[in-house]
Amino acid sequence: MKGSIRVSAKTLDDAITEALIQLGVTSDRLEYNVIEKGSAGFLGIGMKQAVIEAWKKEEKTEEPDISDFREAVKEEISSILDEPVKKEEPKKEKKEPVKKAKDRPAKMPKEKKAEEKKEEPAKPAKEEQVLAEVEEQTIKAVEQFLKDTLKAMDMEVEITSSIDGDGALYVDMKGEHMGILIGKRGQTLDALQYLANRVANKHQAGYVRVKLDTENYRARREETLKHLAKNIAHKVKRNRRPVVLEPMNPYERRIIHSALQSDPYVTTHSEGEDPYRKVVVTLKR
Repeated sequence: MKGSIRVSAKTLDDAITEALIQLGVTSDRLEYNVIEKGSAGFLGIGMKQAVIEAWKKEEKTEEPDISDFREAVKEEISSILDEPVKKEEPKKEKKEPVKKAKDRPAKMPKEKKAEEKKEEPAKPAKEEQVLAEVEEQTIKAVEQFLKDTLKAMDMEVEITSSIDGDGALYVDMKGEHMGILIGKRGQTLDALQYLANRVANKHQAGYVRVKLDTENYRARREETLKHLAKNIAHKVKRNRRPVVLEPMNPYERRIIHSALQSDPYVTTHSEGEDPYRKVVVTLKR
């Protein structure tokens, strides 16, 4: 197999994890053949390592006609991007009258100033943006945008909208060849979701969140990433070296962080700039 690698490890799971890291892919994009299952032997005598031949799963080359896609959404995107941004006028600070020498408080010793500085209450953390109630006109606008876009891609898709537990507009799409709509690692679906969010927030006041899904891709991808996170954590604990994952969007990075936040032996952080920002898994000191 072209581009394949041969990996050996103590167990079959370890061999698969090593292959994932070397090829830089998630488990849903890995294919392999087991050459040797491996055995523990008796008291370590006669132990055989597990050996696999692994390679990246071939991706479908079929892609939608990008020119048609651009033509379909050109008018909508232009209206969104051309929308004037409301600028907040800077607040005018009131000038306090200059105090006379007799009115000014006496200078405090440096030690006292330092004590007062420590006692100052910490600034409250920035609150998460509250979602507005999704209006009927917003739902219709998002659905129409999706229908027009998918029609330009020659895709017949059934659209179902609902409000999920977080108060976001959840749109599920069903039809043939939905793998084209998902794209490589969900990039096409994410791009369409971004535009749908822009359309939704243009049609009503307050912040509205739109989530697009098809063939239960979001849930399946989440399970894949959680499984990958555990395998990578095991690798970091064993080798005591950090592992850098492939670039992911903010939603997928949060899944990795969340999956390993309760692990007492490893910690995670992100490095780089979007869209190439990556999660790094390291051993806790």
